[in-house]
Amino acid sequence: MSYPAPDKRALSRTRWITWSSLFLALALVLPIGFHAFGIGGRIFLPMHIPVMLAGFLAGPASGLLVGLLAPSISHLITGMPPSYAVPLMSVELPIYGLIAGLTYFRMKMNIYVGLIIALVVGRLMFGLGLFVLGLFLELPYTAAAFFAAGGPILTGLPGIVLQMFLVPLVVAAIKRRPS
Repeated sequence: MSYPAPDKRALSRTRWITWSSLFLALALVLPIGFHAFGIGGRIFLPMHIPVMLAGFLAGPASGLLVGLLAPSISHLITGMPPSYAVPLMSVELPIYGLIAGLTYFRMKMNIYVGLIIALVVGRLMFGLGLFVLGLFLELPYTAAAFFAAGGPILTGLPGIVLQMFLVPLVVAAIKRRPS
């Protein structure tokens, strides 16, 4: 019995689902590894890396989806991030993935430019979310404290440096491999 040739669009959809699932799994596992070694998530931002990779490698929709799901699923499974940070990260991370994918795929920008734009817009969205959530809940810190003295940059500086080095390296390595 012969089977019909697979539809190229179906393969593309399958590849998208596979990549998105992989990046979601990485977004759940990487923070566990960092915390196992006593390295704080607010410093190295391990969940951000797979979200960015999803945007750059699978497209803006994948980055958006992975960024939206990862904080909630991670919190339900591991208790990380803390409950107050879940809605904040559920705003920040999808923006990272969406902007990464849009700048790289749609606007054809250099990966470093896209990464910087995604980082800036994502951190601004985190701060905005912090401000809005702070109107209704008492949080460990305020939006003013977050932005004071470079808070969004200085606290996560090691993570930002790691992202600026690792994300383009991984994207280039995957793009070089044969399909």
